[in-house]
Amino acid sequence: MGSSPDRTADAGPAVAAPAATSQKKAATATATATATPSATASPTGSPSPKASATTTTAAPSPEDTPKPSREPSTTAPSAGRIKPGTTYQGVATAYKAGVGDGACLFGPSPDLMVAAMNTTDYETSKACGAYVLVRAANGKSVTVRITNECPLPCAPGQIDLSEQAFAKLADLKLGRLPITWSLVSPSTVGTISIRYKTGSSRHWCAIQAIHHRNPISRLEVRGAGGWRQLPRTAYNYFVSADGSGCGGAIRITDIYGERLTVTGLTVRPNVVQPTQVQFARH
Repeated sequence: MGSSPDRTADAGPAVAAPAATSQKKAATATATATATPSATASPTGSPSPKASATTTTAAPSPEDTPKPSREPSTTAPSAGRIKPGTTYQGVATAYKAGVGDGACLFGPSPDLMVAAMNTTDYETSKACGAYVLVRAANGKSVTVRITNECPLPCAPGQIDLSEQAFAKLADLKLGRLPITWSLVSPSTVGTISIRYKTGSSRHWCAIQAIHHRNPISRLEVRGAGGWRQLPRTAYNYFVSADGSGCGGAIRITDIYGERLTVTGLTVRPNVVQPTQVQFARH
């Protein structure tokens, strides 16, 4: 797969007591929380997630196929709260996932092994696209992709699973289930795609990476002054407010420090543009 990425240091487990009921997410949620985990919150019901606007996928042609490159990171990325090699404790609840879309705005999921991360661990969408192995005390486990946010008062450590994923662990009638969970790097996920948000142009753009194997720590664009890191929004796009770098080369870095550079993409709003690259498995 190329270069050997730097690894982030392990952190101690984040422990959260079970919350009381399941939670359903709004796909346009923007609130985030950075407070120290609390064991007293009890979630209440809220609207189910709404699917984002339908998008099209661009069929690659020889002249349009992005030219990728990969390189090791020279600086340690910001891994956020969810770190490799760390086991977290919490509670699993269940919600009706619909088509599998949610606050991350990926669009419909190819399967419904998806979940919503509590707001604290969602951390302004840093958890979006992460693959998480969830284990129950009965020995059963399921791997899910984070596509949604479980807003406060969903407790730190809590994961709201799709009903289909929860059913892999226990009867849905149980409602709540103590769990442990950890980040994983799956073997078969295809390649990364890039999408410019509706309304993007050479003067303003928002960029999203889709189907990445490992969580993304940063996204950069190359402009006249070199590489520029873009701020990440709670709705999982990286924004260039002044248009700098829009339509130019894009560099994405995962939490292990591997950097992938893609060139040859143009600003095509709301179109999923495939690439030929994927982060290495860990």
